[in-house]
Amino acid sequence: MSSHDDVGQRLLLVRKIYGLTQRELARRAGVTNGAISLIEQNRVSPSISSIKKILDGIPMSIAEFFTLDLVTSDEVFFRDDELPDIAMDPKITMKLLGRSSKGRAIQILHEYYEPGADTGEAMLRHNGEEGGVVVRGTIQLTIGDKIQNLSAGDGYYFNSQLPHRFVNNGPETCEIVSANSPPSF
Repeated sequence: MSSHDDVGQRLLLVRKIYGLTQRELARRAGVTNGAISLIEQNRVSPSISSIKKILDGIPMSIAEFFTLDLVTSDEVFFRDDELPDIAMDPKITMKLLGRSSKGRAIQILHEYYEPGADTGEAMLRHNGEEGGVVVRGTIQLTIGDKIQNLSAGDGYYFNSQLPHRFVNNGPETCEIVSANSPPSF
């Protein structure tokens, strides 16, 4: 932080993000609401120990307080027509959620597999973990030496370094919502 002014603004934003009134935060931290108010108005510059005491009422560490990205991307909601399709196969659609989010730790996909769609003879492998839930239709999922047909409501979760493959042998489009971490696309 470049100046004590940032501390007051940051405390105000953090308090609002956590849905706390000045009174509630003061009660939790064991300080007066006046103390919270003065800090937020930048009328006093709190010591490290007093800011720690206040942050304990959230709870939040000093490191989190000073490193938390309070300026969220303008994009937090995404319309279906704004999601880019990252699949290379005309029978598969993989719509990526939050493509422009910096430092994504998770990748969320809305996937569609047309009848006959297949991720390929060469099994997929990548770092991380992935999981998903079949929303409609059926999918044959191979993970290592295990093969299972999954239907609407069924799910999966596995280490993505295991070879895996998705095949739609059913008569209708299969829809899946999936996530993997870290992002691999």
